[in-house]
Amino acid sequence: MTDTMPNTRPETRSQGHTHSQTEQQSEPRSEAQSAATWAKVTPTPPDLFDPGLYINRELSWIEFNRRVLAQAFDPDLPLLERVRFLSIFSNNLDEFFMVRVSGLKEQVKANVSEVPADGLTPNQQLDVIRAGIIPLLSEQRRCFYEEIVPGLRAERIDVLSHAELSPEERATLRRYFEAEVFPVLVPLAVDPGRPFPYISNLSLSLAVLLEDGGSVEGAVNTQRFARIKVPNVLPRIIPVHDIMYRYNEVKVDRLRYVFLEDVISANLDMLFPGFRIVAASAFRITRNTDIDIAEEEASDLLEMIEEGLRQRRFGEVVRMTIVDTMPTVLLKLLVEYLELTPDDVYTVRSPLGMNDLSELANIDVPTLKSAPYVPQRPAALPPEEDLFAVIRRQDILLHHPYDSFLPTLEFFERAAEDPQVLAIKTTLYRTGQNSPIVRALLRAQENGKQVAVLVELKARFDEENNIGWARALESEGVHVVYGLMGLKTHSKISLVVRREPDGVRRYVHLSTGNYNASTARIYTDLGLLTAREDIAADATELFNRLTGFAFNTSYRKLLIAPEHLRGQMSALIERETNHARAGHAARLIFKMNALVDPQMIRLLYEASMAGVQIDLMVRAICCLRPGVPGVSETIRVHALIGRFLEHSRVYVFGNNGEPEIYLGSADLMPRNLDRRVEIVFPVEAHALKTRIMDEVLDIELSDNYKAMVLQSDGTYQPAARAPGSPLVSAQRWFIEHSRDH
Repeated sequence: MTDTMPNTRPETRSQGHTHSQTEQQSEPRSEAQSAATWAKVTPTPPDLFDPGLYINRELSWIEFNRRVLAQAFDPDLPLLERVRFLSIFSNNLDEFFMVRVSGLKEQVKANVSEVPADGLTPNQQLDVIRAGIIPLLSEQRRCFYEEIVPGLRAERIDVLSHAELSPEERATLRRYFEAEVFPVLVPLAVDPGRPFPYISNLSLSLAVLLEDGGSVEGAVNTQRFARIKVPNVLPRIIPVHDIMYRYNEVKVDRLRYVFLEDVISANLDMLFPGFRIVAASAFRITRNTDIDIAEEEASDLLEMIEEGLRQRRFGEVVRMTIVDTMPTVLLKLLVEYLELTPDDVYTVRSPLGMNDLSELANIDVPTLKSAPYVPQRPAALPPEEDLFAVIRRQDILLHHPYDSFLPTLEFFERAAEDPQVLAIKTTLYRTGQNSPIVRALLRAQENGKQVAVLVELKARFDEENNIGWARALESEGVHVVYGLMGLKTHSKISLVVRREPDGVRRYVHLSTGNYNASTARIYTDLGLLTAREDIAADATELFNRLTGFAFNTSYRKLLIAPEHLRGQMSALIERETNHARAGHAARLIFKMNALVDPQMIRLLYEASMAGVQIDLMVRAICCLRPGVPGVSETIRVHALIGRFLEHSRVYVFGNNGEPEIYLGSADLMPRNLDRRVEIVFPVEAHALKTRIMDEVLDIELSDNYKAMVLQSDGTYQPAARAPGSPLVSAQRWFIEHSRDH
């Protein structure tokens, strides 16, 4: 791939659109002429509420995960990176069932009659989800057994079943089982005195059918059922070569691995002496993990979230995955015990829970992984110069992970130690474990700063981390708030107040991504460091809104949800539509994770019908249908999945040749626009706008290596590459040019 990469930025699609718009602008039309022409072309305007104009959200998500799975088939990727994508595919699917499928099942139970814009009822959506996922599970297994396993074998890495091991290896693993696995296992029998056990979410188990009796003449054989949890405190993928050396001092010239459940199954006689093992088969369940918080009834939100986490363990089972060799008798028992329907059961070839292939992807074989990448420090932030002095002089744009996350950490760390800093305020959504930013906030409190932190306790699957950080901050005297009732605070903003010779000055950091040093190495995000007074004043007003009762706040520059963002974004799109109708240059470029909101989609359809050239870069879910005659002919939708997870949100409005650029935390989804505190912020420095347009967006729009293009039928096709044109990988280009800034 790198041999054919261009060393300079290629001519891009968006540049082509700009040229055609310039030609349009040379022949301006009056708004009346434009409207008359439009009326002749489309005497009967299309019905923009037609369900056929919308892709179902869940089906769009399935297409997204199909693109993730496609990375595992890519022969250009290092082999262990392909293994990692198999794991990511499974992780994505687990969360989809825990949240989306469970929500649809709840709607079915509640007889919900409301349907989304695409018109599918909850039952219909469940049907199409199952029909879409079953083939993908088969493809995942085909990739593993037909491509990954043989590929690893060629590299002297064997992933084996227990039966494929040598007699010596099996004997050694039995010793390992007896010494290190057997003491951890808890076999749970089911009989009239011992009810069917609770099975935790995402746990892998063995269902075992046993037979006793028959040892005494005339006794009747009785079949019994037991369940064994495959313990997650032990490695799921056992390094046989390592066990052979530890137990026998035998060096093996290959890396050899076997799955833990295979070893347990092969040694069940130790767990059930005196019984005959009739059958043993693996199964795995997924539960509803969505926490329903009645905030208006919660006197203490933190305690309510903690209780919700406890309840999450007992959510309804929404999926059971079984191996295709499971005997019918075991399947019937499990379906009965877990109160499942046939549609809740997914049958696949082992192994189950392929999330754990991440253990295999992490083995230390550098030649089978992508070359390490060390993010660069932006040239605009020389390490020897005071960070606040640089920000006073100019706005700083950070493009992660190509730009190092260290300047963001330094923003907090220097503020914590600087005697001139009076106050630090920030929002924390997903901070991760062992957060250096939280440690800096604690030091700031120790150093006598005024520190206020909004910790969003309702950040899904990060609740426990955030509860821990909230308690740690509170215990040191930090002002901690848990968010606003009925809203998630998803915005990423920090404010530092500093005393300077000419008075108090405020410094602001805004970002499209979380304050998480770990994910900043693998998520693409954009951040802005600024000392602009208008943005700083807005930041102050927003924190007053978050911590106090400033409900009717208006803002100078920031677009804030839920109060203002929907209306302001709508107005900006409508302005482009009006420019096009008046014959002026009109352009929209949006980059986001998801496009779901029907109102926004209708506005984009109207803009396209007026002639606005629209490029959408939507990594995951897109419910808009591009290329529909008379509705969305000028809309192109690109999707990019690569080494890094595309996470930034960028909104560009052409504005008749005077483009306005906004970055932010919000996707165009109802939850972001209506049920979250979100920030979309402008980038106004000319140099930074040029960088965003000419590099971040144009390069990604030029990608013809990993980019996929959404078709009007909801499927994706690889981006077209003209004969003789250079191969362009956007992420590779950013890596190779990151030292330029």
